[in-house]
Amino acid sequence: MALSTIEAGDARPRGHILLVDDDQATCLALSQILRKAGYDVTSAIGFQTALEVLETTQPLDLLVADLVMPDGINGIALSRMARLRRRNLKVLYLSGYDVPGAEHEALGPILRKPIDGALLIEQVELALAAAA
Repeated sequence: MALSTIEAGDARPRGHILLVDDDQATCLALSQILRKAGYDVTSAIGFQTALEVLETTQPLDLLVADLVMPDGINGIALSRMARLRRRNLKVLYLSGYDVPGAEHEALGPILRKPIDGALLIEQVELALAAAA
């Protein structure tokens, strides 16, 4: 499991994002896109590492979580646990799979993987601008 936080340059970040995916390459690629757009990104490979981050006092504005993860907890369950710890945390989901009924349980939009970088940034901006 990997965990990393890098702020984009010396400028104040546009927001603090926890990015959770079970695939390290996907996590790295998406975190690079988000960092280049000016976001502070903490990457967590898998559910357990994400929970460790959520237990810290690190600022977080948005959870971007893979919907389907192999360690028994899906992105919806993770987001519900995250909201117990951080009530105002906004949520976006990513999924390469069609998960019937997920849109009814989700706490935010579900975006399809692979995702275009511009679309990801657009959806992050919309999520962060939404009322809590």
